[in-house]
Amino acid sequence: MSGYQSLSHSRWDCKYHIVFIPKRRRKVIFGNIKKQLREIFHDLAKQRECKIIGGNLCDNHVHMILAIPPKYSVASVVGFLKGKSAINIARICGKEKNFAEEHFWARGYSVSTVGFELEAIKKYVREQEALFAISVRSK
Repeated sequence: MSGYQSLSHSRWDCKYHIVFIPKRRRKVIFGNIKKQLREIFHDLAKQRECKIIGGNLCDNHVHMILAIPPKYSVASVVGFLKGKSAINIARICGKEKNFAEEHFWARGYSVSTVGFELEAIKKYVREQEALFAISVRSK
């Protein structure tokens, strides 16, 4: 059972491909935010005992392959990542307190289980930046 992780009473291998976007699909994930957001997501995932296996921060969306322990729901982990990262982004942009009504990320997300297709999904996530650039040029 290689690749499995353990909790006190279970062995698990739960991986998810998650995609979410900024509000109004703005192209705002670049420069200073992009550099810091990668570390922010890793730190936040670690707080929920999750591990980011792969990911890509495109200008207008985020792809992540995330290993989530079965004691947490996907919705709670994604909500935590989006909420806390929005606060961190507001701090990066110079806002120090009063984060009420801060909405960096759009509502919702896309998720699919990875299962035994991990390598195919990793390749897809890595190639997203190139595919996005080609589709923009062709328009």
